[in-house]
Amino acid sequence: MARTREFDEEKVLDAAMQLFWEKGYEATSLSDLTARMGIQRPSIYSAFGDKKELFEAALRKYTMSRASDVRARLQSHSSVKEAFSTFFEDVISEEYVGDRSRGCFCINTMVELAPHDEKFEILTREHQMYLAVIFQETIERGIQSGELEATVDARALSQALIISLIGLTVMMKSRPQRAFVDNAVKATLALLQ
Repeated sequence: MARTREFDEEKVLDAAMQLFWEKGYEATSLSDLTARMGIQRPSIYSAFGDKKELFEAALRKYTMSRASDVRARLQSHSSVKEAFSTFFEDVISEEYVGDRSRGCFCINTMVELAPHDEKFEILTREHQMYLAVIFQETIERGIQSGELEATVDARALSQALIISLIGLTVMMKSRPQRAFVDNAVKATLALLQ
């Protein structure tokens, strides 16, 4: 008879996700994981597989949550320009809170693992493309409402905004001067004119 799990799988996965997000894949040890998750190695292996499989599950949890959050943020404004302006402002503000920037877990993974691990190259690229679709849908809403010009290439503009978002998120890890970031985002958002 199989034993029932004595822990909340979602709760311990969230704990692992937070730790991987803080430290990255390579710098996170199994001892770090057992301490943060509050379970022993056999339970980790039983529930999630090895460290890499646990990392993948944590990354998938993050990307699903992040995409849902981005969609909700962009849909919460009737004005598309205001939606993107608020979204980028929130990204900047969130990065200046606390002692140091964690950045985006998916982008951190793209930088750390994607260059030499095909699985994570694919997973991070899929997330970028999914966010681009969310951005494109938002831009198309602006075109349909007349807020944006009918000649706007929604797909190309969404991709440009995603590249700007990724660059911004990576750069924020070095805590650049706020005016530098604000000026760059203002110029980026001018693409929505």
